[in-house]
Amino acid sequence: MLRWLIVIFLALVLINGFGPWLQRMGLGRLPGDFQFRLFGRDWFIPLTSTVLLSFVVSLLVKWL
Repeated sequence: MLRWLIVIFLALVLINGFGPWLQRMGLGRLPGDFQFRLFGRDWFIPLTSTVLLSFVVSLLVKWL
């Protein structure tokens, strides 16, 4: 259980780090991508963009 909490926390930190890069690519504005302010910090959770990127990467891996 603790391992999953650590993985989820690290994933959120990485997603927030890549948030500006994803938005420049146009991926942060899809329906299902959440952006909110909590504890004085802007949080960005791109659920739909992550699914889309996973799909594209899996297609590339299967093709190669």
